[in-house]
Amino acid sequence: MAKSKSATKRHKQSLKRRARNRHVRSTVKTAIKEVRSALESKGAEEAGNALSKATSVISRAGSKGVLHKKNVARKVARLSRAVQKAR
Repeated sequence: MAKSKSATKRHKQSLKRRARNRHVRSTVKTAIKEVRSALESKGAEEAGNALSKATSVISRAGSKGVLHKKNVARKVARLSRAVQKAR
């Protein structure tokens, strides 16, 4: 455990940051799963709607620094390509 006051504070901050990052990453994964399931079962139009929501969630994660900007671009590109292929 941290001994100094500043180390204790940094530890508390890192725990808060970790919780926030885990929530954002989980939301991104859920959005991606929704697009993939819409592609499999519901059709291209539903997948398009899910894609726009997922793109928003993924981009927000990138702007917050949870995901790297190139990782964001790759995820969005792959989802977009899958939806375009379904149309």
